[in-house]
Amino acid sequence: MNLILDFGNTRVKAGVFDGKDLAVHKIFDSATQLIDHLPAFPPIDKCLIGSVTGAHEAVFETLKKKFNTSLFSTTTPVPLKNLYQSALTLGSDRMAAAVGAYSFYPNSNVLTIDAGTCIKYNFVNADNEYLGGAISPGIPMRLQAMHHYTHALPEIKADENYEKLTGQNTRESLLSGAIIGAALEADGMISRYKTLYPALQIVITGGDSPYLCKQLKNRFFANQNILLYGLNTILNFNIEK
Repeated sequence: MNLILDFGNTRVKAGVFDGKDLAVHKIFDSATQLIDHLPAFPPIDKCLIGSVTGAHEAVFETLKKKFNTSLFSTTTPVPLKNLYQSALTLGSDRMAAAVGAYSFYPNSNVLTIDAGTCIKYNFVNADNEYLGGAISPGIPMRLQAMHHYTHALPEIKADENYEKLTGQNTRESLLSGAIIGAALEADGMISRYKTLYPALQIVITGGDSPYLCKQLKNRFFANQNILLYGLNTILNFNIEK
């Protein structure tokens, strides 16, 4: 069994994989909660950690004492050819998401949209080459920025159920700008990629993906655990090597 840990900006996602299959999925608010839950997991052979923060450092040594544990980094071999020009600065979450999408659609043109703190676009071509993508502000970040950089606009929370195009008060107008605007951005990105790669697969993931999924006009495959699948694919790739 593989234990896969994804330390994001807000939460820790954990997945226990039996081969390629996700057997257990948990979300924790802190590293402490994760450590407390370890005895409840099935027996673990190996563990791979992906992290965009330093939060994993508090548990890394603890995990190493329990089972074979490694940290995913820019030097970790992956089953894709990385053609990103600044490969050493590529976020581990972006590559993990790209590999996760590849695990479902190998030998295909795939655009992965990871809607989290930032909205990250990652593209892999049919030759299984990672080319790069784009990064833009996530929905909560857009709402916070409009409050922070203005005098009168209030700070509001994103509303998953909001769908109106025309906001009829300040709250609705902010939600329309942030949510509908983000969805239109994503649809625009998809359309641009489709002009270059007509046979394009779209994969949506990330904590804020439900906001986008309700608004997108293009067809897509949604999976909240793409990063976990990607990290597990990377771990299995290195085990097989």
